[in-house]
Amino acid sequence: MAQKLMRERNELDGSLSAYADLARDFEETVELAELAEGDEDLVAEALDTLRRIKEQAEGQELQTLLSGEADRCDTYLDINAGAGGTESQDWANMLLRMYTRWANDHGMKCSLISESPGEEAGIKSATIEIKGKNAFGWLKTESGVHRLVRISPFDANARRHTSFASVWVYPVIDESIEIDVSEKDVRIDTYRASGAGGQHVNTTDSAVRITHEETGIVVQCQNERSQHKNRATAWNMLRARLYELELQKRQAEAQQAADSKTEIGWGHQIRSYVLQPYQLVKDLRTKVESPDPGNVLDGDLDPFLTAALAMGVGNRAAEDEAS
Repeated sequence: MAQKLMRERNELDGSLSAYADLARDFEETVELAELAEGDEDLVAEALDTLRRIKEQAEGQELQTLLSGEADRCDTYLDINAGAGGTESQDWANMLLRMYTRWANDHGMKCSLISESPGEEAGIKSATIEIKGKNAFGWLKTESGVHRLVRISPFDANARRHTSFASVWVYPVIDESIEIDVSEKDVRIDTYRASGAGGQHVNTTDSAVRITHEETGIVVQCQNERSQHKNRATAWNMLRARLYELELQKRQAEAQQAADSKTEIGWGHQIRSYVLQPYQLVKDLRTKVESPDPGNVLDGDLDPFLTAALAMGVGNRAAEDEAS
């Protein structure tokens, strides 16, 4: 508790100091402009400073959207290919690359927790852990179904195909958030981890799968050769999933109470990526669009993330109540 209070105090002190610095810089710049009296160089300097202050103020405003209880946490990100075989599996792999590129561009670290390769190309599913400042806060609105429309590279007749893949984002729980799970409530299975082409990562049953009986939540980890380490990671993932499930329940209640017109959650299509017959990425919740799908698929997600965060600021109360 003491560590949590100290962290909150430091965050508040930082926010207040940043606001005070901006206010001081603004007042000094206004005074400079008043003293310019036709000096074009001083006026230009004042305008440049005001633009910088505006950008910093917008950055501070964005930080207020990342003040939820779990926003500061690292995050797990699950990707699952939808129906459609190779098409959807290739699309799932494209999404994995997109989020990895975004994380790398923001100085975050990605680790592959588990992966199920596709038969011909792509992946059936994958889980990655993204470590970095406010990783969960930035990505928490990405959960949902992502739709791709393109001329299939796997179709000899060059026909247009529509593919779907689902994304699920949930925070890596730290010691400040308590989630109790009893071993009697879960089923633990071990199996041999395998990679692409059926080659065994090792010859022992080191991979671990945990099923939470009440909710049906399944998590698995196979990236370590040690079963002990994989088991520990799987338990952390399960606690994180249960915490996120509670957040989703609280969020649904908050949205219903506020009569929200936008539904954001698992199983709902949130974004379309159209490569043919035209090029457009459109978020179906925020209506944010980009005419450059290639740039988006290379990790340029910030316009979409920022807009979704701005729409979801009312959900922070649900997060605080859940924790």
